[in-house]
Amino acid sequence: MRRIGKFYKVSFQRFQQDWEDIFGGQTDVRAVYEGIRLPRRATRGSAGHDFYAPVEIVLGPQESIRIPTGIRVQMEEGWVLTCYPRSGLGFKYRMQLDNTVGVIDSDYFYSDNEGHIQAKITNNSQEGKTVKIPAGTGFMQGIFLEYGITVDDEAGDVRNGGLGSTTPQP
Repeated sequence: MRRIGKFYKVSFQRFQQDWEDIFGGQTDVRAVYEGIRLPRRATRGSAGHDFYAPVEIVLGPQESIRIPTGIRVQMEEGWVLTCYPRSGLGFKYRMQLDNTVGVIDSDYFYSDNEGHIQAKITNNSQEGKTVKIPAGTGFMQGIFLEYGITVDDEAGDVRNGGLGSTTPQP
């Protein structure tokens, strides 16, 4: 098995800023930050590295939430981390990532936002089920994939940001 990446926590200042942008000052942000667990595989045969909920998450049908994970990942160039909901949550509640598959590029680690991985999830239950994810429980999984580029690729720009930051401006 090839080892191509390493997970880290973002700085407390980065986490606090992103957390308060979403939730305001209603929680002890330092305690949430200290409780963050780095993603890990559950078994030798697991492809996915589980991301853990930093706090309890409760979503009624059709409700969404953006979750600052407090995690960043450094990986070799030529690899990408793809993120998906944990399969059990998708199967039981139709929980999904709002962008369907999260794509974390290798250069995202060096962005001004420290490469802070965030996830927006929705309970898309058609049966009226409420999903409850206890703090410290896996809610998303990341899988490293190698990728190729075209023979005539000339990309030379440098990333500086998150969502949509690699889209060329007209």
